[in-house]
Amino acid sequence: MASGSGPVSALWTEINRCGQNGDFTRALKAVNKILHENKDDVTALRCKIVCLIQNGGFKEALNVMNTHTKSLTSDLIGFEKAYCEYRLNRVEHALKTIQGIPEQTDKLKELYGQVLYRLERYDECLAVYKDMIRNSQDDYEEERKTNLSAVLAAQSTWESTSADLGLPENSYELCYNAACFLIGQGQLSQGMQKLQKAEELCRKSLAEDSDVTEEDVEAELAIIHSQMAYVMQLQGRTEDALQLYNQVIKLKPSDVGLLAVTANNIITINKDQNVFDSKKKVKLTSAEGVEHKLAKKQLQAIEINKALLAMYTNQADQCNKMLASLQTQNPEHPRPVLIKVAQLCREKQHNKAIELLQRFSDQHPESASGIKLTMAQLYLTQGHVTKACDILKSLEEIKYKPGMLSALVTMYTHEEDIDSAIDVFTQAIQYYQSEQPGAAIHLSLVREAANYKLKYGRKKEATSDLEQLWKQNTNDVHTLAQLISAYSLVDQDKAKALSKHLPSPDTMSFNVDVDELENSHGATYIRKKAAKVVGESQPKEPGPEDIKKKKKKKKGKLPKNYDPKSTPDPERWLPMRERSYYRGKKKGKRKEQVGRGTQGATSGGSAELDASKSASSPPTSPRPGSGTGTAASNAVPPRQQKPAAAGATRKKAPQKKKKGGKGGCNIQQF
Repeated sequence: MASGSGPVSALWTEINRCGQNGDFTRALKAVNKILHENKDDVTALRCKIVCLIQNGGFKEALNVMNTHTKSLTSDLIGFEKAYCEYRLNRVEHALKTIQGIPEQTDKLKELYGQVLYRLERYDECLAVYKDMIRNSQDDYEEERKTNLSAVLAAQSTWESTSADLGLPENSYELCYNAACFLIGQGQLSQGMQKLQKAEELCRKSLAEDSDVTEEDVEAELAIIHSQMAYVMQLQGRTEDALQLYNQVIKLKPSDVGLLAVTANNIITINKDQNVFDSKKKVKLTSAEGVEHKLAKKQLQAIEINKALLAMYTNQADQCNKMLASLQTQNPEHPRPVLIKVAQLCREKQHNKAIELLQRFSDQHPESASGIKLTMAQLYLTQGHVTKACDILKSLEEIKYKPGMLSALVTMYTHEEDIDSAIDVFTQAIQYYQSEQPGAAIHLSLVREAANYKLKYGRKKEATSDLEQLWKQNTNDVHTLAQLISAYSLVDQDKAKALSKHLPSPDTMSFNVDVDELENSHGATYIRKKAAKVVGESQPKEPGPEDIKKKKKKKKGKLPKNYDPKSTPDPERWLPMRERSYYRGKKKGKRKEQVGRGTQGATSGGSAELDASKSASSPPTSPRPGSGTGTAASNAVPPRQQKPAAAGATRKKAPQKKKKGGKGGCNIQQF
């Protein structure tokens, strides 16, 4: 043992020197030499774990801890084990390790806050950072405030509940988190101003470092620019947002989470257009490690958009697989069900779509509002208006909203079900009578109900509504006039009694200019003013210039061979077949003109070939005793004859070429 003390001490000296210089690779070699001599040396094992963590070997460090559990207890290497598990994205294991450590140091609390943030337990994380800022005094206070502002921003974005703690904004990270907090609260203009301020602070802080290039600055600003584009997209400035998103994509930042979010937002702008670009952007949302960089709601939104893109590109099987996976992960979320319904509607399976919606609304009544609205829309597209009305009336939380009441009355009126429409008004008036009596919406509904009843001849029913309105404001002359008009057809005595409340004509000053009203643009009848009579004037006799000249009729043109002495044919207006002297076409005249010779022979040559018509035609057979017979003449057999040239044949006009190329089928080229 004494002989080895010299080399071991030298190794420890080298480990100490390498640790101060940051050369952990060389230090690890020295530690391994020590462990080769004594494999259970606790100090050497801890040094090896630290060297592996500094070099990024988290798995190897964790293996060393798990191998030497007896000598390396949780109070010795608890923080290192939890940190390795956190870096290996085993967040749940890291939380258990931290909770099992008896002594909670500052660095362990820092790690605990990070683990809670990754687990999206924002309330607990907020409490941890508040406690650390309150009870610690070191150089990391600004980093803790930055982390605290990030927790507030995440809570505002994903839970819509957060309180502004008034944190400073002296760095671009703090300013960026403050902007995200405002965006989560819906204050888009203020959020954009904060983002612009964060960009200025970032450029100013990076300009102080001479080693930072312009590309490094743009890479650092990528997340700020992506958030700016998101605000533009929410404001409806999609063209500006798309341009800024594409600039971020072209930079190819190392943060796969930023790339995935940016690509997803581009897909949402494209929707069912520019599908080819969306398919390329989808690959960025599926990069390795994305699931560890984004929140659960972000990942869920990306998967939903993938399913929508598959539906738009007619990939039904892939869309259904994605939707099944989403429903398994989050069965109470209505969005996958709505996409499935849209897919069924594209396949013309409306009945299945309605059954699916009904089943989901029965299983998850908390999400029934949106689902039932979709069911009503499907019923309307199929023409089942009454069923759609029944669905809408079952939505208790929104059935008395003005928009819903208007929709119900319109649909019942379309179906000519006036009684049901009036019943909708009656129930709504009773509801507001008990909840908000005398409120503006209550009186407005009463007036609309009265007008509707008067329009469809329900005068008797309208009187009660009009009386209620008039009692609210007895100075309302218009309502009183409507009430008297309604009672005049129902109860004339009541109408006479109410007419006493009308103001006298003397008290009403209308200040109406009748002439201006009659001469206005919208008047249907304008009274012509009589001309002023200056003196009696005799009507003038029409002079020769006042007599209109009659236009001379032009004579029709006559044919060239017209004979005025001959009487025209009285049947000239009838078709030739219907005239009395028509005898039909004569047949057989053109028989001789039909060629009967070889192909191409004409009628002119047929007479020459007829031997019976020629006087000096030789006998058809040789005379007896003449041997083989003499040559009859220079007659040419019919098969060898050439057709005689036609005398006055007209040349054919050269045929025009048809457009579209030469003969054959035209092939479309892509």
